[in-house]
Amino acid sequence: MPDSLQPSLQQRLEERLRYYEELGIRLFYRDRAPGSAVLSRPAPDVAARPEPAAGFAQPPSSKSNPDAPPSPAARFESPITSPRTSLFEAADKIHDDTLLNIQRDIGPDCTRCKLHKARNTIVFGDGSATARLVFVGEGPGADEDAQGLPFVGRAGKLLTQMIEAMGLQRKDVYICNVVKCRPPENRTPEPDEMQTCGEFLYRQLLAIRPKAICALGSTAAKALLGTKDGVMRLRGKWHQWRDIPVMVTYHPSYLLRPYNQNAKKEAWDDLKKVLHFVYD
Repeated sequence: MPDSLQPSLQQRLEERLRYYEELGIRLFYRDRAPGSAVLSRPAPDVAARPEPAAGFAQPPSSKSNPDAPPSPAARFESPITSPRTSLFEAADKIHDDTLLNIQRDIGPDCTRCKLHKARNTIVFGDGSATARLVFVGEGPGADEDAQGLPFVGRAGKLLTQMIEAMGLQRKDVYICNVVKCRPPENRTPEPDEMQTCGEFLYRQLLAIRPKAICALGSTAAKALLGTKDGVMRLRGKWHQWRDIPVMVTYHPSYLLRPYNQNAKKEAWDDLKKVLHFVYD
C-alpha cells in the first residue's frame, strides 16, 4: 500500500473501533475475508420480548424463539384508509415488477409532488435487487440530493458502519427512502408527498421481496405501519408490512446527536434481532 494512503486507512480503522466500542461490541458476527465462509457467530439473544404497542394486533410469540417475527399468515392491519389502500392495489396489479421498471416509471424529471421544485436529483435507491434485508429511511439530504444515492452523508456513513458491524456490506442489502426527493431544509415529508411516493416505495419492496425490512425512524415507520406511535414505543419488537416482518429502529441522524449516544446500544440490539432472523 502506498505510504500516502496509510494515514487515511489508520483514521478509518480508528473511527470503526471507536464506533464498535460505543456499541459495546466485543464479538463480531462475521469474521471473514471477502469471499470466505463465515467462521463464527455468537448465539442469538433470546431475552424476553417486549409487549406489543397498543393497537398492534400481533400473533402469540413462538415458544422456541420469543423474538421471532409474526408469521406471514398474520398480516398487519394498517389503520390507513382508502388512499393507502388504493396504492397497495395499484402496486399489486403490477406483476413481475423490477426495480428498473419502477425507476423508469418515475422518470428522470418527476413532477408528481411539490418536492420536485427544489430538488437536484431523484434518489431512487441503492443495493441488491435480491436483498434479504431492506433499510427504509425518511428522505434524501443535501449529500444524497447532490450524488443521487441514499445515505451517503454523515448519517449514511453511520448506517454503513452499522451494516458492516452486522458482517454485511451495503451491496448485500437494499437502501431506499419514503420520498425520493429532498424536502426543503430537510423538513419532514408531508402526508401528500409520502402518499405520492408511497406507490413507488411499495413497488420497490414488492419487487425485492426481502425477508425483513428495517424502518429507520418515525417517518419510515408511519409510512409502512400506518401508526402514530414513536420509535421508542415501536422499536425492539417485530411488526409487519403486508407479509414482510418489519423492525423499527432509530434513524442514524438521531444517533449522531451527542445527547442520544445511549440509543446506539438500543439500535444495535434491534439490528441483532434483524440479523439473526434474516441470516440464521
